Amino acid sequence: MKTYNNPWFFVPTTYFAEGLPYVIVNSLAVIIYKKMDVPNDILAFWTSLLYLPWAIKMFWSPFVDILFTKRKWIIATQGIMALAIAMASFSITSDNFLKWSMIVFSALAFLSATHDVAVDGFYMISMDDRKQAFFVGIRAFAYRLAMLFSSSVLVIWAGKLETASNSVPYSWKVVLASTALIMAILSLYHSIALPFPENDRGSKFDFIAYSHSMLSYFKQEKILLGILFIALFRFGEAMLVKISGPFLLDPVLNGGIGLSTQEYGFAYGGVGLTCLIFGNLAGAWFISKFGLKKCMWPMALALNAPDLVYVYMAYTPQLPKYFVYILVAFEQLGYGLGTTAFMYYMIQMTDEKNKTVHFAISTGIMAFAMMLPGMVSGKIQVSVGYPHFFVIVCLATIPGMLLIPFLKYKN
Repeated sequence: MKTYNNPWFFVPTTYFAEGLPYVIVNSLAVIIYKKMDVPNDILAFWTSLLYLPWAIKMFWSPFVDILFTKRKWIIATQGIMALAIAMASFSITSDNFLKWSMIVFSALAFLSATHDVAVDGFYMISMDDRKQAFFVGIRAFAYRLAMLFSSSVLVIWAGKLETASNSVPYSWKVVLASTALIMAILSLYHSIALPFPENDRGSKFDFIAYSHSMLSYFKQEKILLGILFIALFRFGEAMLVKISGPFLLDPVLNGGIGLSTQEYGFAYGGVGLTCLIFGNLAGAWFISKFGLKKCMWPMALALNAPDLVYVYMAYTPQLPKYFVYILVAFEQLGYGLGTTAFMYYMIQMTDEKNKTVHFAISTGIMAFAMMLPGMVSGKIQVSVGYPHFFVIVCLATIPGMLLIPFLKYKN
């Protein structure tokens, strides 16, 4: 069977396949449950638990190296994820759909996290350093393209189907079934297109070396302060991200903005995500030019200050739709800037010898820090209402920012 050693044949598609299930689990699931009239406190709690596989994937990721090849892991997980997404499609119209869909989404989350490990590992062994450096922007673009496709195209299509059929379950059943087909096609394509790197083979796992690498993370200078910063910096955002969608979709009579599914797909997935990507690119440029230490404060403010737009919208919900789009775009632009600085700080929380393990630990802590506030966000919102909830979100951003002057920076 012919394979293509040219990375253009597999880097964009593998990273598109990496982004697609992640967005389904962590973003679309919230919108689906909201449209299916699941209360905010319940949907926020259960969908936040779906972060768990990314928080703990460091503990089983060595088995991806030990068992089989990364090529086989990629093809197999993509095929099984296609089946899982198809099962999610059928669960939407089943009795007790919340229970069955959550079971399927949980399985999909673990498969997606495992697929991430295999794809990232395959990227490093399938190319030399020069090609890896060249394609790092291509892989990031392909991942963002998957986010854009999932958050805008799929949501807008679901909205059109909802309007045409007058059935929310039917609209999402069709969208998820179509997404399952896309993932199945990607799995089939990669069974042909992925090369066979010579060093892609199962290897013996050195538990002692791995343990030493993990322990060395906690021996770094100011590490406790760094961990506390990771846990607190995105605390407000973790609450906001689970409730912003339901708020925009809720009718004005319920305190929301009253966007339709299509309008939400355009606002958050289209305009918003485009601004987020631009914020990522601009943030990377600023950091490369001025250094992280000089950029951290401005970018932290860029991340957190725009949360005030939700306070404004919550107190004045009857806004023109175009103005809502502008406010969401502004908030997402700041989100892109702020998360770029945050991710670069976590990259600096590594040493040269243990970069992969150290970064995995930091991202695991980050995932836990996103999961726990998200779980209680719905309960808080239901208790105090949207206006007061968004005020609490803004206040929750302060502790993390107060730690910025005390952090250790490499540049």
